[in-house]
Amino acid sequence: MKKMFLVSMFQNVAHLLKTVEPDLKNKTVTYIPTASAAEKLGFFVKIGKWRLRRLGLIVDELEISKSSYETIKSKLEKNDIIYIAGGNTFFLLQELRRTGADQLLAKEINNGKLYIGESAGAIVAAPDIGYSAEMDCAEKAPGLKDYAGLNLTEFYVVPHYKNWEMGKTAEIIINRYSAELDLKVIGDNQAVLVDNNEVRIIGR
Repeated sequence: MKKMFLVSMFQNVAHLLKTVEPDLKNKTVTYIPTASAAEKLGFFVKIGKWRLRRLGLIVDELEISKSSYETIKSKLEKNDIIYIAGGNTFFLLQELRRTGADQLLAKEINNGKLYIGESAGAIVAAPDIGYSAEMDCAEKAPGLKDYAGLNLTEFYVVPHYKNWEMGKTAEIIINRYSAELDLKVIGDNQAVLVDNNEVRIIGR
């Protein structure tokens, strides 16, 4: 059983999380801000954690790029929910692989632990992240040898559709890949909800 909540901008759709998990109070979430380190998105990290706390969750931050394998394993296993924030998808994948967190993540999520992926965190769940090169700078991950993603989904999320800043790159991705990839295109007020074998887009 797999439960995933994949979004463009969590702060806009946090209220929809209860569609997946009605009882959030006092549950713990492993919050991974690693992708944001390559893009200086500290503001979004702060507001993301704030929104989680407003939902009653206890936030346990885990910076993958600065943590040992033992710490990563412990936090991913013990907490109730896993959250990966937005930023640079290529840097994120590089660090997940380098530390072994990629396999640990996949194991927990495939075993049914709720996963929240925001922007880069949604893209990295795909079979391959190469399609997102229009949106993110691949050069920020010099240690990444190929673009195979976590393969948690059979589809490819395209976030930030019609966003004032990133909407144009989303359009380029759609025009370039819609004929060959199963794209799930979402705006900043939408989410892709995966509940076992059911996949649907919620929000507006």
